[in-house]
Amino acid sequence: MFDTSNSNSPTLLPAVIPFMGFMDARAAVERLVEIYARNTAFIRDAFGEYAQGRFVPKQRVRAYYPAIRIKVDTYQGVDSRLSYGHVVEPGTYMTTITQPALYFDYLLEQLGLLIKNHGVPVEIGESDMPIPLHFSFTDGQYVEGVYSDTLGDSLRDHFDVPDLAVTDDAIVNGTWQGKPEEPLPLAPFTAPRVDYSLHRLQHYTATAPQHFQNFVLFTNYQFYIDEFCQWAKETLASGEGGYTALVEPGNIVTGAGPGAERIGLPLSRIPQMPSYHLVRDKHMGITLINIGVGPSNAKTITDHVAVLRPSAWLMLGHCAGLRTTQRLGDYVLAHGYVRQDHVLDDDLPSWVPVPPLAEIQVALEEAVAEVAGLSGWELKKIMRTGTVATIDNRNWELRDHREPVQRLSQSRAIALDMESATIAANGFRFRVPYGTLLCVSDKPLHGELKLPGMASDFYRTQVSQHLHIGIRALENLREMPRERLHSRKLRSFIETAFK
Repeated sequence: MFDTSNSNSPTLLPAVIPFMGFMDARAAVERLVEIYARNTAFIRDAFGEYAQGRFVPKQRVRAYYPAIRIKVDTYQGVDSRLSYGHVVEPGTYMTTITQPALYFDYLLEQLGLLIKNHGVPVEIGESDMPIPLHFSFTDGQYVEGVYSDTLGDSLRDHFDVPDLAVTDDAIVNGTWQGKPEEPLPLAPFTAPRVDYSLHRLQHYTATAPQHFQNFVLFTNYQFYIDEFCQWAKETLASGEGGYTALVEPGNIVTGAGPGAERIGLPLSRIPQMPSYHLVRDKHMGITLINIGVGPSNAKTITDHVAVLRPSAWLMLGHCAGLRTTQRLGDYVLAHGYVRQDHVLDDDLPSWVPVPPLAEIQVALEEAVAEVAGLSGWELKKIMRTGTVATIDNRNWELRDHREPVQRLSQSRAIALDMESATIAANGFRFRVPYGTLLCVSDKPLHGELKLPGMASDFYRTQVSQHLHIGIRALENLREMPRERLHSRKLRSFIETAFK
């Protein structure tokens, strides 16, 4: 049991764990798991005593995040074909780590590359970054009573709480400014920033972070969710694809095999952005998230999914076709974006180009050809590649058309929506491979508004194919070597070693 009764120190800490060098990546990650488990248990046990009123007055309790540190003194020996897995110049680099068991395979890859590329040990120890009480409760645990009338007022007198001053995106935004002699960033996110998003993911999607897969689809239509769940259960029953379970909001799990049991109870309320996970070993399955409508939602969910370091994410949505030659149901493969969503203006200025990624573009085009049964010149009958404009005003049609139409024409845009550029721009910002395949649902400039009863048989056929094209594209990407998928286009000339 945690005991504070004999402590005279104003701050109670677990025994210090000094940094130790490792040339074996697995042993290094296991050390991270050990430090994190001990330190979070220390905080939780102390909170149990506090909640029962057994705390010494003015007693503070603190434990620190584990950290990874590496010291490199040469430019030599790095394989320049790799976009990650090495530091950019000699120096000391460090990052704080949270929930290392959740990130075990990711950390194993990153540390293995560092050791291989630089030939020096990675050092594992404790940082000087305190773990907030709230973030020490994981795996569905909850800080019961934190904000009760009897405990809430004095909580911060005894425990560290989340601090927004150390929870930001300065590293990935390229605005990080270190202090003299401070180690350089080793990873794109700090531990508090990761913890913040892991907790928000549970809130927004009603599924635990450990269920999220490395290949992610975003949509804003419920019938895609319904189709995905039906297809996933059929696939699990047949045993195809190597998938092992479907996880739905509320962490409801359906296993593989005929007549598999569905474990869990349906939620009384659907979360804001429900997520569904077709699970495969090592998180190599597919996650589908219904993000709702608008660039704000698109930014919110990608801000949080990004800390899981997915291998790729794709937007599957509907759009307004801007050309007379397009039909309802035609596909649009985005190769450029006009960003008029504004939600990322402070993080990624609109003058920053968001390039198409060849690996994603090829996978999407091949998936369209495979699912639709068309190829070459015939594929152009149902799909156009071009610029997608993303706006923040759903009722843009009610404005004077002359100014927006002129801008759309000058940009050569072929489609208009409210999420695609946001998701692509955040993919670029967070170094997550991204892509967009849209389906034309209306043509407002040509008198075909999105109204009930206007859907043709062709449109309905295309919509039913659309989800399966996205799934097939992700399955194709999954077969690629990971280092090839993570394009060098995503990397700055001053970059963290972790992808």
